[in-house]
Amino acid sequence: MSTPKTDRELAFLHDLFVATDWGERFAQLVDEHIKFPNKGRALYVGSGTGGHATALQERATELKFLCIEENEEYLELANAKASAVKDAVELRQSRVDHLELEDNQFDFVIGDGSMVALPRISAMLGEMVRVAKPGASVALSLATAGSFGEFFSLYWEVLHNCGLRGHESNIEGLITELLTTTELEQLAEHEGLEEVASWSRSEEFNFESGERFLNSPLISDFLMNRWLEFIPEESRECVRQAIPGVVNDDRHEAEFTLSVRVTLVIGSKGHSH
Repeated sequence: MSTPKTDRELAFLHDLFVATDWGERFAQLVDEHIKFPNKGRALYVGSGTGGHATALQERATELKFLCIEENEEYLELANAKASAVKDAVELRQSRVDHLELEDNQFDFVIGDGSMVALPRISAMLGEMVRVAKPGASVALSLATAGSFGEFFSLYWEVLHNCGLRGHESNIEGLITELLTTTELEQLAEHEGLEEVASWSRSEEFNFESGERFLNSPLISDFLMNRWLEFIPEESRECVRQAIPGVVNDDRHEAEFTLSVRVTLVIGSKGHSH
């Protein structure tokens, strides 16, 4: 039986393994495609342990970042990073889908939705648009349709091996809840953005074995929690234990690859919104 980790332990794991290998794939897309304004106020929603926001702040001239993060332990780590930097970001705790901020304040708003539960993404983007000034750019990154397919295609067998039946629709839901780029652009327009554009690319996470896959902090402590939500609690340990064998049978001595469709959407807040 795996021992639950404390919030502090999870924050350190996030900083070491998720903010780096996972987060940097999303940050890279932002860095490649987004031109930030030279001055004013920028908002970073879902800033995690602060690595990317700090890097953006260091590159900025007269643009000042406010970072919003829900997780108190993440904020503590971000604060430690900020204290070592001359022009540090400002940090504040708040829900990403219910920002405690006034309307029309920011010259640029960026959000990392890559670890936010998908049912909350619409409200998160709506809040980002609300607090942006009319005409300001709003950008959001997240994983979209086509992600995690290698694992989802094996998940049925894992559940079968644990004697769990009738969850086909739940697995189908994990697949279909991921937004396509078209759906994401439509959501952005629905929330009041104009001149919407998006960029996507497929990123691969490779694991030497089923055990390495399951024991990776990214999988075990973060993504797997979402994938196990519909499994009865008393059966979750069986599911975890069944995963390595099914993955190993599938990979045939090769590495197991998990593909993630990394997507960035951006638009300008309409003046009439």
